[in-house]
Amino acid sequence: MKTGKLLSTLAYTALLMSCNTQKDPMDAYIDELMSKMTIQEKIGQLNQQVAGDIMTGSEQDTEITELLRNGEIGSVLNVKGVDRVKAIQKIAVEESRLGIPLIVGMDVIHGYETVFPIPLGLAATWDIEGIEESAHIAAKEASANGVAWTFSPMGDICVDPRWGRQAEGAGEDPFLGSRVAEAMVRGYQGNNYENEDNIMACIKHFALYGAAEAGRDYNTVDMSHLRMYNEYFDPYKAAVEAGAGSVMTSFNIVDGLPATSNKWLVTDVLRNQWGFDGFVVTDYASIDEMEKHGISDKQHNAALALKAGTDMDMVARAFVETLEKSLNEGLVSQSDIDTACRRVLEAKYKLGLFDNPYKYCDEAKAQNSTYLPEYREVARRLTQESFVLLKNEGNILPLKKQGTVALIGPMSESNGDIVGTWCVASDPTKYNNVREGLEKALEGKAKVLCTQGCNFVDDPYVQTATRTLVPFIDKEQGKREAMDIARKADVIICAMGEDAWMSGEGSSRSDIEMPAPQRELLAALKTLGKPIVLLNFAGRATAIKWESENIPAIMQVWYGSECADALADVLFGDAVPQGKLTVSMPQSVGQLPLYYNYLNTGRPVGEGADRYLNFTSNYIDVRNDALYPFGYGLSYTTFEYSDITLSANEMTANGSLTAKVTITNTGEYDGVEIAQLYIHDLQASICRPVKELKGFKRVALKKGESKDVEFEITPDLLKFYNSDLQYVLEPGMFDLMIGTNSSNKALKKASFEVK
Repeated sequence: MKTGKLLSTLAYTALLMSCNTQKDPMDAYIDELMSKMTIQEKIGQLNQQVAGDIMTGSEQDTEITELLRNGEIGSVLNVKGVDRVKAIQKIAVEESRLGIPLIVGMDVIHGYETVFPIPLGLAATWDIEGIEESAHIAAKEASANGVAWTFSPMGDICVDPRWGRQAEGAGEDPFLGSRVAEAMVRGYQGNNYENEDNIMACIKHFALYGAAEAGRDYNTVDMSHLRMYNEYFDPYKAAVEAGAGSVMTSFNIVDGLPATSNKWLVTDVLRNQWGFDGFVVTDYASIDEMEKHGISDKQHNAALALKAGTDMDMVARAFVETLEKSLNEGLVSQSDIDTACRRVLEAKYKLGLFDNPYKYCDEAKAQNSTYLPEYREVARRLTQESFVLLKNEGNILPLKKQGTVALIGPMSESNGDIVGTWCVASDPTKYNNVREGLEKALEGKAKVLCTQGCNFVDDPYVQTATRTLVPFIDKEQGKREAMDIARKADVIICAMGEDAWMSGEGSSRSDIEMPAPQRELLAALKTLGKPIVLLNFAGRATAIKWESENIPAIMQVWYGSECADALADVLFGDAVPQGKLTVSMPQSVGQLPLYYNYLNTGRPVGEGADRYLNFTSNYIDVRNDALYPFGYGLSYTTFEYSDITLSANEMTANGSLTAKVTITNTGEYDGVEIAQLYIHDLQASICRPVKELKGFKRVALKKGESKDVEFEITPDLLKFYNSDLQYVLEPGMFDLMIGTNSSNKALKKASFEVK
């Protein structure tokens, strides 16, 4: 069949077979297509433009019709609505000379209209199968609505929660981050896009974006190659090995060069060392930002980016405006342009867009594949799994469905904020807020009184700038209303913390404590002497030491379209908390950056030491360790671990051994425990972390039930990059730890030797 002006790939494959050629069908098809393309059309494939009303930067020019007709656009982003996508695709396919289809991308970060917890919250489930399922549901909805490509997952390791985009990743650990990245790539792409509802993943931000100095977005990153390879690269590499079709460069510099033009990063590491064969796209207008980094002008920066291995320019128009001139002046070669063009065309071929440019433009499918009840059920379950119970003094939780409940706080009635950051396709009109979720769960059984009570922050400009729709209210009046309903209640639930846009891109915070007006209201409510449950909504690890010392029950909440109903399920005992932190929650912002897998010093202080020791590596005013450590999370039940049994005390460089513990549910509820395996290399050629996560298992246990849990220790779990950046397993002694979180007091320990 004919699609626009192009022979379909199926027809072309048949033609090749009739000619008895041995050439790979994709290569042959693209060879034939590129032989017809002008230099302007080839460069056009490298140009991505905004074509909708959803934007993340300063780009405002959406008058792209002529560019489409001229074949000068290869991709558009953030267009919502299958009718709009189809209209844009129709111009590209039916009105341009060669009819090359567009690839339409969108920031589908943690769901389309069915919105799952933010990625940091999804990671807190430690449910890899569930995370993969969430990505597949997101792909089903996005593909039904015209989207072929998502700018997800984010593989950036972040150990400084002042950086707002901690919300968008899996936390501080490279092992867990790698498993999450793999799962999301599989969920989006399936097995080589075998289904109509698979879309292309884009691992980002390559590389090291999560290590921005002082947690300030877009800021400088500077670290050794040793640290890159051992602590930061793994999630990107795992996504590449899982088959991610594209990679996005980061805004930051690496070794003094903007990542977008860093040939060592994009070509030597990504392509040559890791074997990546997809295409590389810049982040939003990052070629323009190279000049602000002090590199060169737009033309020369575009040439540097192309020669470094970057294939597509997101909205800066640097390639489409300068590359032909650079070719004529010898700054780039024809081969440079052809190579980038081929990579983009290969992505379109693999997605099936040459066979059917309107593959993702079925209006009937869009109506019948978005925000379905079965998708919502999965989201509700994963949201339940994501909540991290931080404190439950006196077993306040679960609450009884009786009496009067006071719901207080700026997150109580905000439908727009309930989904969290990075939800460009969400529809708040479809979602319950917290009040609505509680009222539905308690209908006919208990009464819910609700008021906003306070503002998110004291500054009305800041509250408005974060894009929340929660009104800025009079402080004293809000407090009076809150105290009035609290006095009438049997229990107080405070829905507080961050609105949706207090975390995410461009939302760095220098102080990650509970904002002053919310803290002040909490303190006032405490004086009433009634049970208080704090729902701490946040897109990052926050510093809640005061709350931990003064509020009896605290639950970490990670948003989502089904968050309100999931909260009601867990608060009233229809579901049991399962989540575990994937970040270390500090006692003080002065501890940052803070992470569990640190390198020891020559003057260490024991974990949990509560007094200052002179001339050792500690603070005068606060303990070194986290308030709530990596891997931490309570349940309504309790779990007991046996000592570790090893299958052997030694292993060879090509052998393995097994570590086993027995876990018993010793409490009064059925529950799920997340058993965590950590390793410490005691005798390495370079300094190694005090412990590193190397395995985890979700274990469902009924009340009183025991199960054996086994971990296989293989050489790959013990390898690291040495000072020569060789990936090695060295002989020596290792500590092995298994337990309920990363703190020493929560871990059982055994030792073994690698011969």
